[in-house]
Amino acid sequence: MEAMYYEKLKDNMTRCYLCPHNCTISEGNAGVCKVRKNIEGILISLNYGKHTSYAYDVIEKKPLYHFYPGSSIFSIGSFGCNLACDFCQNWKIAHQESLTMEIEDEDILLLGKSKGSIGIAYTFNEPSISYEYVYHMSRLAKKRGLKNVLVTNGYISEEPLKELLPYIDAVNIDLKSMDYDFYKNICKGSLEPVLKTIEIAIKFTHVEITTLVIEGENSKPEEMNRLGEWIASIDSSIPLHLSKYFPAYKMKIPETKYEVLVEAKQIADAYLDYVYIGNVWGIDNNTYCPSCHNELIHRHHGGEITGIKDGRCTNCGKKLNIVY
Repeated sequence: MEAMYYEKLKDNMTRCYLCPHNCTISEGNAGVCKVRKNIEGILISLNYGKHTSYAYDVIEKKPLYHFYPGSSIFSIGSFGCNLACDFCQNWKIAHQESLTMEIEDEDILLLGKSKGSIGIAYTFNEPSISYEYVYHMSRLAKKRGLKNVLVTNGYISEEPLKELLPYIDAVNIDLKSMDYDFYKNICKGSLEPVLKTIEIAIKFTHVEITTLVIEGENSKPEEMNRLGEWIASIDSSIPLHLSKYFPAYKMKIPETKYEVLVEAKQIADAYLDYVYIGNVWGIDNNTYCPSCHNELIHRHHGGEITGIKDGRCTNCGKKLNIVY
């Protein structure tokens, strides 16, 4: 499949504009993502329609806590990534060759509405580098009344992002740190494009943000203050998921202590209406009204709506940023 968002240069060179890397790619080579390859002067998407992973997941696993709580969604993923985070949780499909299978469009759509699924989640590896396929499938799914969910690192250029977002019903964006050096040295990317993605996405669709908290790397109180303050400057009702780090891929730092996550949440709570701790067993991740603390969603046995009616808190009437 010929890629979108690139230009042909002299001597069979190409330049890709899909993500902020803007790779200039010589014939026979691929970009940073390893899935957009120059073949005889044409940029080809190597992972179009090729799947490494699929599963039915509860929506909270994405994580999305304010989008059809307790529902199921059919998740699919391919291979490759345009970042190279030292702590990558899915490095085998992001940075190594993996077995793949092709599934017909109609079968994906059928799976997307089976077993109580509300639609399709594009996840596991970085879905934005499967841009042509995600763009194609999300339009088909939209026509069938299915929901489209994007779980992304947010490292995508503005034009392709804006073209895709009208077909996306919800997005979870990894905001890995508020530190420029963290993105440069640990993720091999840059912070500013991710912030821009969040600012754009909130105008089109439901947005939630995840930060993997790595003790000693992005967990300092001053950074947590910057994180909460920046998100609140966009919209204080955006849910923030502070996820516990475990050693993975190249990073061998010990897992983040529970107390560090609690402190990070307390700091972010000063700015944001909804802050959750992820990857920790048994913690209270129910949703409460930010005005009166009335329980809105009970999550110990799935996502049960307990305190919402007509989009408002049943106790105080506050309007809520929850799709259900």
